[in-house]
Amino acid sequence: MRAIKPAWHEFAANLLFAEDGLAPYFAADSQVKAGGGSQRARFEVAGECWNVKLYYQDSGIAHPGPSLPTGTEFRLQEIREFRLHVSRASDEDAVGEQSFNAHIAPRWQGMEVEKDDGTRFEMDVPEELDEGVNVRIQGSNINAFRYSRLLKRAAEAVGISMGYFEDPLEFSNTQDAERYVRVHTDESGPVHARDGPIATMGHLLEDDRTGYRKVVQNDDDEHGRNLPGYYHTVTLGPERVQEAFPSHELPVEVKHYYAREAYERDESDPLAHPKVGMSYQVSRWDDTLGADEEALAQLERELDRVLHAVLIDADLDVCPEHGRGPFVEDAYFGAEVAEGFEEPPTLEMAHIHHEQESVVLKHVKDGLSPVEWESLEMLVTDGGEVSPADIAAEKGRHVDSVREALRRMDDLVQREYGSLSLRSTYVAELVHDAIQRAEEAVRDAASATAKGLEAAERGLDERTSALLAFRDRYNIDYQNKRDARLKIRFGELDPEADPSPSFLAKRAFDLWTQAKQDTERFRSALVEWTRPGGERCRIDAWRLLA
Repeated sequence: MRAIKPAWHEFAANLLFAEDGLAPYFAADSQVKAGGGSQRARFEVAGECWNVKLYYQDSGIAHPGPSLPTGTEFRLQEIREFRLHVSRASDEDAVGEQSFNAHIAPRWQGMEVEKDDGTRFEMDVPEELDEGVNVRIQGSNINAFRYSRLLKRAAEAVGISMGYFEDPLEFSNTQDAERYVRVHTDESGPVHARDGPIATMGHLLEDDRTGYRKVVQNDDDEHGRNLPGYYHTVTLGPERVQEAFPSHELPVEVKHYYAREAYERDESDPLAHPKVGMSYQVSRWDDTLGADEEALAQLERELDRVLHAVLIDADLDVCPEHGRGPFVEDAYFGAEVAEGFEEPPTLEMAHIHHEQESVVLKHVKDGLSPVEWESLEMLVTDGGEVSPADIAAEKGRHVDSVREALRRMDDLVQREYGSLSLRSTYVAELVHDAIQRAEEAVRDAASATAKGLEAAERGLDERTSALLAFRDRYNIDYQNKRDARLKIRFGELDPEADPSPSFLAKRAFDLWTQAKQDTERFRSALVEWTRPGGERCRIDAWRLLA
C-alpha cells in the first residue's frame, strides 16, 4: 500500500547487557573521573554530526562491600550512576529535540536500594542476569531502529568500548514509542470530532469501568484559550484494539494534539498545526514488548496501521497525488508518501454500534428477570468496582442466582477476576436509558393515578392505587371473575416501541403482590396481547414471570 509515511516521536527502552558483567559500568566511572566529572565529544554517523556528554548522578543503590555475591571485586568507594546525553548537532535541530539520554546503572543479584529513611529493599533483577548493566534510553525524533547504533558510537566517542553494548539480553524491553503525522489545522477536525474515530473508538471499544479506560477531550490550552482538538486521546488495551484490529497485540493511545504554543503561532509555522499520533502504552497490559529489531518492526507496523486507519476513517487522503494534501511538513516529519505499508482494516464503528445496540434491545425486548434487572441497574449506577457478591449483598439475592443471571447476559457484561463491567460505554448508556425509561413509566403512572378520583372515591391505599395506575398507564384489562381463570389483556404491543410482555407481567405481578392480592391467582392467569398487524398472542403468566 502507498501511503503517508509517519515519523518517530518519543521512544523509551530498557536495554540489559551482561556479556561483560560490570565492565561498562566501571569504564564509565573511570572516564568520568578522568574528565573531572564529565566527558564531552563529537562523532559522525551516516553524514550526521552528533554531540555527546558523559556525566554522573548520585545513586540510591546500597554499596555491596568489597565484593559482589558473584565474587566480583567492587573497589569503588561510592556508587554513582552515569548518563550519556546525545543530541544532533545541526542547524536543522537548533533546539536539540532530536536527542536521547542513556542512563547507565549496575545490576547484580541481591542488589539493594536504600531509601531516604535508611530502609532497604532488594531490587528485582532477572534470575538469568548474574551481573551487568541496565541502559535506560529515552529519546525523541529519532528512528527507533537507530538508537542501538547511536548508543555504541556515543560510548566509543567518550572512551567506553562500543563492544560492551553489542548484544542486549532478551529481557530488554520497549517502554514507550510514538509514530505521528502532522495535519493541517483546517483538515484535522474530522479526527477529533464528536463523531470522529477517536470519540467513537472510545465510546464503542472500551469497557465501561476498568483501569485501561481513558478518553480525553480537551479543547482549551493551558491558558484557557479555546483551540478545538487541543488534546483529544483514547487509550485502548489489547482486547479492545483487537476488536478493530484482530491481528494486533499492542495497547495503544490514539492522539490528536497541538503544541503548547500553537495558539500564538502563524499558520506558516508547522507548530500551528496538530499532530495525529499513535503511541504504545506499556502500562495497559501485563505482557512486554522486546527491544530487538523484530519487536520494533511489530511496533512500527501496528502503530502505522492504526494511524492510517484513523486518517482514512476521518476521510483524509493518505496518499495525496499532488503536493502534501492535508499534511504539514516539520523538522522531523517529511510529509512524504511511501510504498510498502500494510492495508489497514476499515474502522467498522457503525457495525459495532449497531451490534451493541441490537444486543441491548434483544435483552430488553425479550424481558429480563428481576435478578438481571437488578444486576444491570447496579452496574450503571455504581461507579466503583462491582462483583457478583456485591450485587447479591446489595439486592438481597443469593450469589449463585446473580452469577446465573450474569451468565445469561454474557454479551452485555464482561466478567474478569471477580469484577464486572458493561461491555462498552455505549452499552452502559443504552442499559441506563432502558432502566430509566422503565422505572419512570411505572413511577409516573403510579403517582398520577394514586392522586386520581378513583383512589379518593374508594379510599384505596397507595399500593392499590399504584396497581390501578399501572393498569391505566398500559391499558391493561383484568377479567377477575371469582370462579373463572384470571385473564390479563395488555392490548396492542409494538415490539419496536412498547415494553416487552415479560416486563409488563413482572411489574404488574410486583404491584399485584404489594396490593396484597392472591399471587397464585396471578401466576395461573392467561396473558393476552396483540401485535400491530393484528396477530393475537396468548401465554400463561407464570412463563412470563420465569
